[in-house]
Amino acid sequence: MLELSTLSKTWIFDVDGTIVKHNGYLIDGHDTLLEGVAEFFDRLPKDDKIILLTARKEEYLESLKDFLASNKIRYDYLLTNMPMGERILVNDIKPSGLKTAYAINVGRDKNFSIDYEIKESL
Repeated sequence: MLELSTLSKTWIFDVDGTIVKHNGYLIDGHDTLLEGVAEFFDRLPKDDKIILLTARKEEYLESLKDFLASNKIRYDYLLTNMPMGERILVNDIKPSGLKTAYAINVGRDKNFSIDYEIKESL
């Protein structure tokens, strides 16, 4: 379980295989939200920022936006044409010792579950 501070956060999510069925928009002709995603996004504090990344081409952007809106998946930024390789986050450690970067790998097309807890003392 992640122990997180009370500070506002930036969440960065891959789209395909993480929050929606991988390539469902091509295979099935539509996106399918993975189990647990809506509940997780509902739990995110309103002050947190959400960035979505996808390797999809920009021509699929509007249909993806429509799908996310119809499923009430909020985000602040949606970036397309991302490389299919690793996603690397680099951040500094606060003077208090608070770690400010985490990476979580989830199974492709699996139920979405990330356990976290907000700790006052971090």
